[in-house]
Amino acid sequence: MEPIIIIGIILFIVILAIVLVVVGMNAPEPTDPIQERLADLTISDEPLTLEEIELSQGFSERILLPIFNKIGEFASRFTPQATLMNAKRKLEMAGQQLDPAFFLTTKLVISFLFGGGVFAVFALTGRSWLQGLGLSVLFFVIGWVFPDLWLSGRISSRQKQVFRSLPDALDLLTVCVEAGLGFDAAMGKVHEKWENDLSLEFGRVLQEIRLGKLRREALRDMSDRLDVPELTSFVAAVIQSEQLGVSMAKVLRIQSDNMRVRRRQMAEEEANRAPIKMVFPIGCLIFPSILIVLLGPAALLLLTSPMGGIMR
Repeated sequence: MEPIIIIGIILFIVILAIVLVVVGMNAPEPTDPIQERLADLTISDEPLTLEEIELSQGFSERILLPIFNKIGEFASRFTPQATLMNAKRKLEMAGQQLDPAFFLTTKLVISFLFGGGVFAVFALTGRSWLQGLGLSVLFFVIGWVFPDLWLSGRISSRQKQVFRSLPDALDLLTVCVEAGLGFDAAMGKVHEKWENDLSLEFGRVLQEIRLGKLRREALRDMSDRLDVPELTSFVAAVIQSEQLGVSMAKVLRIQSDNMRVRRRQMAEEEANRAPIKMVFPIGCLIFPSILIVLLGPAALLLLTSPMGGIMR
């Protein structure tokens, strides 16, 4: 068997085992509804001990997370502050509540698993260790880049979801403000009615305002976390109307209309790009099939009798 096939099989088994272990540790245990009701009705005034609290946690919370946190704390001492801040910003944009050091530690562990697995395969099969070392470095880099690619995908999908939900949120904000509610109360209505990334960010803004942060600062932080140009424009208009004393309802109405025009323009742009995107599948998949159907019989005649098939 080819070594590349062996490497692929072993890597697939290792990744599948890691996924199954993580899913198995995070899967909820089956519970009896009767026992749950009895536990809810049971009132215990005795405080739980530290040992009981630790034993009530899962294996990942008791064993794996402390190990990763220790490794992350050790690695963060040697990591530049700019790298940690960049990782923190990307995690916030992706909506992941992870510590930057923990994320970097996870990248390092995945890289060593990929690179070490490939080198172990070459060592066990007796192949050239130089070739194994080169492939190990390659897979180490792949393991290091893979979490960043996953994070970039999460950021992109989150930004698209926020862009799609922004016009409806602006409509609800406009209706609430025109009905007499304040802007904060209108954001609270959006947070209550919907369950998406934008409504969760509105809830976070309200929580920060309750804790003493200025509204304009909380809104700017939200626009920085999401990094959606349309939302940034909306936040700038709201802050400007607050500073200049312009009617908030009028500003929201204008922003809502502009947002709907922008979404319609985006849909028209996608529709105009559709013919260009269809050129490749048509040229590579449909045209060859048509040519085979039309020219296939003639080609068979030419192959069987070079002149007779044509003259007949």
